[in-house]
Amino acid sequence: MGVVDRDGVQIAYDVIAGPGDAVPLFLTHGYSASQAMWAPNLMALAADRAVVTIDLRGHGKSASPDEQRLYSHELSVADMAAVMDACGIERAAVGGLSLGGYLSLAFYAAHPQRVACLLLFDTGPGFRSDASRAKWNEWATRQATRIEERGAGALASTAEVSRTDVNPKGLANAARGMLAQQDGSVMASLPNVKVPTLVLVGADDERFLAAADYMAKTIPDAEKVVIPEAGHAANIDQPAAFNAAVVDFLRRHA
Repeated sequence: MGVVDRDGVQIAYDVIAGPGDAVPLFLTHGYSASQAMWAPNLMALAADRAVVTIDLRGHGKSASPDEQRLYSHELSVADMAAVMDACGIERAAVGGLSLGGYLSLAFYAAHPQRVACLLLFDTGPGFRSDASRAKWNEWATRQATRIEERGAGALASTAEVSRTDVNPKGLANAARGMLAQQDGSVMASLPNVKVPTLVLVGADDERFLAAADYMAKTIPDAEKVVIPEAGHAANIDQPAAFNAAVVDFLRRHA
């Protein structure tokens, strides 16, 4: 495991060195998960390229600072860039699940020259409507409060959620500063994505099926894959099908 210091906040990451020299793959996990969620996929994905995984601030083995101001999309995107720099990676295939997918889109908007292609798993681009965004943010705030009150016991019982290395204060701050959304800029950026994009979603991930359809239709060079008998963590629910779809896409585009 490696660590990069971001103004006193330690960001943990790992590198699986593949045997080939293809463009590296950079993966970001979902809210309340950690880089451990990629365990069923790493061997297959690293068959011909390096794979870098990261623990977002407030998650896993990364630091969980007390100050709310130290949690934001902008800081998370800068963390991703700093880890790429630490690994000597100028350009990567950038992807993530749920919050990680949203941050991948935000990373592309900030650093398009560093992205060879995008991989968006069980995720969405945010909200155009202020009312819808406010409803989502109210839910995120409730999540933060429950975690502060109940700790790991407040986390959903889903496949990707981490119940180890949990810092309740860090997850609560991450809910308010990273899970919550400030504006519709990521959604507005979709027509401007100029790299090949894989939009992958579990067939049973009902909350994100419409978002997957929207992204696949709006991003100019996007292709959609639906994984049967998979929920929000398609990579864990059906790892063989997930791995096959991602490896096929990467071999064609990176």
